[in-house]
Amino acid sequence: MDFSTALRTERLVAIIRGRDPEASFRTVMALAEADIPLIEISLSGADALTVIRRARAELGDAAWLGAGTVLTGDDARRAAEAGANLIVTPGLGAGLEESVRQGLPTLAGVLTPSEVIAAEALGVSALKLFPASAGGPAYLRALRGPFPELPFVPVGGVDATVAQAYFDAGAVAVGVGSPLVGDAADGGDLDELRKRAAEFKAVCAR
Repeated sequence: MDFSTALRTERLVAIIRGRDPEASFRTVMALAEADIPLIEISLSGADALTVIRRARAELGDAAWLGAGTVLTGDDARRAAEAGANLIVTPGLGAGLEESVRQGLPTLAGVLTPSEVIAAEALGVSALKLFPASAGGPAYLRALRGPFPELPFVPVGGVDATVAQAYFDAGAVAVGVGSPLVGDAADGGDLDELRKRAAEFKAVCAR
């Protein structure tokens, strides 16, 4: 299925930003095994491109593997070369523009109405409301007033409880980092990660 369909179906993007590349790779695999198919590996994590490359080799061409914190055109190109088929940015800029130019699905970081308009004009796939904690579900509800049909994905401070509030406010999906991943990408307990994954899956399935 295409990215927009996968996003609306799964309603969860897992975000990995690890200090240990081997642990980050194991985290990707554990999330995939837990049936969380939309996984973003932040380029601000240690050796992120190698993690993406290894995960792509292991999971195959069909898996959704995103590169996050894409800031520059070079970031976008290197991420695509490593096997990323989804680009996630914290805001607007050269990285987003290059990703769109390459035809890659994009989750573009926005916060204000002006940024929403600019991102939509670029032809992005979905809008990453970031940092979502700056306004919470009430802000998303207000933002959807002038943009009722656009796909918003809140990211930043989203735990399992707040995730439901965002869905109630009209989010198509949520992006979740530490409340889901915890310390797994730094060498933490993968069994605990699997428990948290099950909790988020249950919320997203409601």
